[in-house]
This record gives sequence, C-alpha cells and structure tokens, in this order.
Amino acid sequence: MPTERSSAGDPARTLELLWREHGPVDSRRGPRQGLSVDRVTTAAIVLADTDGLGSVTMRRIAQVLGVVPMSLYTYVPGKAELLDLMLDTVYRQMPRADFSGKPWRERLAAVAQENRELFILHPWVAEISTSRPSLGPGLMAKYEHELRAFEGLGLDDVEMDAALTFLLGFVQSVARSAAEAAAARRDSAMSEEQWWAANAPLLARVLDESKYPTAVRVGAAAGAAHGAAYNPEHAYTFGLRRVLDGLGALIDTRGD
Repeated sequence: MPTERSSAGDPARTLELLWREHGPVDSRRGPRQGLSVDRVTTAAIVLADTDGLGSVTMRRIAQVLGVVPMSLYTYVPGKAELLDLMLDTVYRQMPRADFSGKPWRERLAAVAQENRELFILHPWVAEISTSRPSLGPGLMAKYEHELRAFEGLGLDDVEMDAALTFLLGFVQSVARSAAEAAAARRDSAMSEEQWWAANAPLLARVLDESKYPTAVRVGAAAGAAHGAAYNPEHAYTFGLRRVLDGLGALIDTRGD
C-alpha cells in the first residue's frame, strides 16, 4: 500500500511553489540565502533515491545541506509540499519519446516504458498515492505528452483519460511488486533461488500435494521457468501485452 499521498499539504502554497517559474515567489529572508527551493527539492530526491522515502525528513535534508532544520521552512512549508515538489521535478525530467508516425501499440508501449524507467530510477515514486495529483508543470507536461499517444484512436476524452490511467496503473503495480521483491532479497541476504532451496525441506514436510494438485503443478512450472515465485520482467512483459490487447479491443469497436 502507498505510504504517502500527493496534494496533502496547503494547496495554495503548493501551487505557488510548483508554478514559481511563472510568477513572483514569496522571497522571505532566511538565514542561508544560498539555498533555494530547487536545492532543497534536489537534496530530498537524492535522499529518497538512496535511502528510501522514509529517510526524507526536514532534519535529514538539513544535515545534507549543512543548515539547521528551521531554515528549510523559509523555502518549503513542510514535507507534504516537498513531496509534491519532488514528484513534479522527476516528472519534468522524464525523457519523452517522439510518437510521430508510430503505430498505437508502439506509442502506448513507449509511455509504459517511460514510466517503468521512472520507477526504476526513483523507486519511491511507486509508493505514493496520486489519486489527488498536484497539478504542477511537470505533471501537466507528462499528462499532455502521454495523452497524445491516444490521439486519433477514436476514443472520447473520458475514455482517453481512463485508458491512460489503466495503463499507468499496471506499470505502477508491477513497479511496486518489483520493489517488494528487491527488498525481500536485500533483507534476507539471499537470492530467490537460495531462499526457496533453504525452505524446500520445510515445505515438503507440511505441504500435502494431493490437496493442492493444481497449485503445486502450476507453481512448480512457474518457479522452474522464472527461478523464483515472481519474476518482475516476465510480469511486466506478459502484463503489458494483455493491457494492450484489452485496449485494442476497445479501439477496434471505435473503428467499427
């Protein structure tokens, strides 16, 4: 489950910070004028990338920047607003593919891959609930770019938005599962193969295969194929094809 959510801070102050490049910003004097909103945000992103979202506190950021924690509040009201700044910054930095002349499946696959790479580069992004998105310039540029992949397919505006949400929800779900698998490997200090080998004798003692014949057969086949109970790469490749097939069925009805 997501541990944080966007748009949890003061809406007016958040929007002012997100869109500061388009208008004057409150220039309250602080003890360290060498700082800026961008420097604070960048330090927070580096912390989250390195040590996870839980490491992002005003105290830790202040330590990284060499200032007292209270000085940060000159630039950012609190962690809730900072989280929106972090998200919008990484959205703004995402590479964006050129969709010109490409078939729709390639366009949608490119959107999925761009977001997958975002989650790989910044795993903490997958932990954040964005059901209430903060409408900053980074998010709006991302949304505009991704919607264009659906242009010309016969979908109405509501269907375009829903189809994009469906696609991105799949990518985020796989990213969360991949992060959980990586955390399990890290915390146990064992690969998937090592963990299953170590627990195989116990499973053999407690598991009655005659009661769960289908589960045992399928689980054994999947485990042999992937070398683990879960393979993030296979889950992404298999799932993306099914997502595109499903959207293709909708698109075909519009063509008819």
